Amino acid sequence: MAAAGGSVSRHTHRVPMRDGVHLATDLYLPTQSPGPWPVLLERTPYGKNAETRRERTAANPAPLRRGEVAARFAEAGYAVVVQDCRGRFDSEGQFTKYLGEAHDGADTLQWIMAQPSWCGGAVGTYGLSYAAHTQTALASQRPEGLKAMFLECGGFANAYRGGIRHGGAFELKQAVWALRNACSGSTQLGDAARQALAQADIGEWFLRLPWSRGDSPLQWAPEYEDYLFGQWERGAFDDYWRQPELYAAGHYGALDGVALMLMCGWWDPYAQTTTDNYLGLAGRGNPGVRMVLGPWTHGERSVPYAGDVDFGPGAVLDGSLAPDYVAMRLAWFDHWLKGQPLPPAMDDSVRYFRMGGGSGRRTPAGRLDHGGTWRSASHWPVPGTAFVPWYLGADGALSPVQPDRDDALGFDFDPASPVPTLGGSITSGEPLMVAGAYDQRTSGQTFGARAPHGPLAQRPDVLVFQTPVLDEDMEVSGPITIELCVSSSAPDTDFTAKLIDQYPPSADYPEGYAMNLTDGILRCRYRRSWEAPEMMRPGEVVQITIEPMPTSNLFRRGHRIRLDISSSNFPRFDVNPNTGAPEGSAGPRVVARNSVHMGPGAPSRVVLPVIAARP
Repeated sequence: MAAAGGSVSRHTHRVPMRDGVHLATDLYLPTQSPGPWPVLLERTPYGKNAETRRERTAANPAPLRRGEVAARFAEAGYAVVVQDCRGRFDSEGQFTKYLGEAHDGADTLQWIMAQPSWCGGAVGTYGLSYAAHTQTALASQRPEGLKAMFLECGGFANAYRGGIRHGGAFELKQAVWALRNACSGSTQLGDAARQALAQADIGEWFLRLPWSRGDSPLQWAPEYEDYLFGQWERGAFDDYWRQPELYAAGHYGALDGVALMLMCGWWDPYAQTTTDNYLGLAGRGNPGVRMVLGPWTHGERSVPYAGDVDFGPGAVLDGSLAPDYVAMRLAWFDHWLKGQPLPPAMDDSVRYFRMGGGSGRRTPAGRLDHGGTWRSASHWPVPGTAFVPWYLGADGALSPVQPDRDDALGFDFDPASPVPTLGGSITSGEPLMVAGAYDQRTSGQTFGARAPHGPLAQRPDVLVFQTPVLDEDMEVSGPITIELCVSSSAPDTDFTAKLIDQYPPSADYPEGYAMNLTDGILRCRYRRSWEAPEMMRPGEVVQITIEPMPTSNLFRRGHRIRLDISSSNFPRFDVNPNTGAPEGSAGPRVVARNSVHMGPGAPSRVVLPVIAARP
């Protein structure tokens, strides 16, 4: 037993799992109130008492350790359990990312429920990202005692559709994460392997893609290389992707009667997971489901900007949704585990931040003042949303009126020269790619960009479609759908789409500012089915649907709505070799001639969720 503070004690346990592996577990107990108490549980691969930069406030940017957060919860009258996931830090066993967390989580909760001296029988779970994934994995097993959950930026609704793969493509953040975390916290590596991993230059390796087993930056960490390639190579949606750790959507019934707070940011790869979980759970009639969507990158809820764009002081959680993040979680659990009233600000079914409405000037910190405001709604999408199609025209127009004749625009997609990633819904990508909103122009700091640098719109492999200058404000909030008619010289290729708020020229931005809002991708072999990929015939016109992350933005009068179409977004997604080769395999790459068709016979359009004007 070790003291964690004047009113909290910490106990370390080795909790046995069903296969005999023991997981390192810290227990924090109040010392100034009699037990038993309601219990809070976090399961993490990042170190049960490690510093976590997402545990900070707007007033104090110094990050807390997980143990400090647990101690604060214990001081508020909870028994708090924080555990290292299997194969990470002080826990035994072999780590396979995401998998095994369902049984390990259920076994841990069973152990908690068997501790009557401190467990009062009501358990809540909390955690960000991977620690949100572990929550839905645990819940899938219908464990006794689980009453409430606070999931931030995770809890895979379907990892195949967002988080590991997206639109059939592989999210390369998984490779960056694997290298970083194999170096830190792995229980299986020797000193020589750890040193080799630490010396690997991830940027050089990305420029050498494609990789193969034994010829990747993870060759010195076979367990990490194996799981990474296992996910990369599984292109079709099969039983692997239906495992409970990766597919909460297949197990929503297990969460009946459990209260869930779902929170995420627009600039996060789990924004769609969050809205999908909300729809799936609220649709079952669960009255305890709430959702919050802010203008944040991954877990950065206490800063007012994302990338190069500022959303104003009200964009942070602190003072807008709760005094701070610790207080917000305590208010949630105090209500569902202790029966205390829920603060009015947390009782709305949906709270979302509508970006836009700022001055458009450059802030003293050098960011675009885009602004925004919090909104409430009884459901998602917002009731009264009109899903309005805007059609692509061969003249580069984006119009509510469909073109009156068929036409096409084409470009050459060279996998050796992909379109560089510039912001977006990203995590774990540093230093190669950074989340958030940016003017869509490259510089010498843009990974993979080549001189001469400048707007992505000037690339020959980027098609730009935009509305006339708007004569009134327009709010777009909800899911975005891009429906294209396309053809290719290749048997398989990708198409990407990016929605942009195009600012007009100004004194601070003489060439305007092309602010990315959301983007997505579709690997054409999956155009008809995720389960049964099908190649294209060269020149055949096919229909595809791209589903980017949801968003919320006020397009101001004088701006344009812009849609960029291309065939790559690297290194956010792996680059299609245009050969139809198996997913994740090394081999030759060829240039594809890709075309977007438009007109009455081949309508291509973006469907925008438009909200009626309101104060």
